[in-house]
Amino acid sequence: MPTQVNIHEAKTHFSKLIAKVVAGEEVTIAKAGKVVARLVPAEEPKLTRRPLGIDKGKIWMSDDAFDPLTDEELKEWYGGPDDPLSK
Repeated sequence: MPTQVNIHEAKTHFSKLIAKVVAGEEVTIAKAGKVVARLVPAEEPKLTRRPLGIDKGKIWMSDDAFDPLTDEELKEWYGGPDDPLSK
C-alpha cells in the first residue's frame, strides 16, 4: 500500500520519501486529502541501437559534391547587387 503524505510533510521529509521510492514503494502527495502527485521510481531509458549501414545503397551523391563552387555559383549563393533578397 502506498504511503500518503500532505504537501507540508512531503517538503519536510522529502529525502526520506525519496528513500522509500528508491526501495520500491509508491508515495502519494495530497492537498486537503485529495491526491495531487505520485512519487514512483524512474524507469531507465530504453536505448535502442541503430544497425550500421541501414541506409546503404539508398543515398546517392554526385562525384563533384565536394568540389569548390565556381565564381558564378558563389554569386548565386551569396547574391549580389542584382539579388532582390540582398536589399
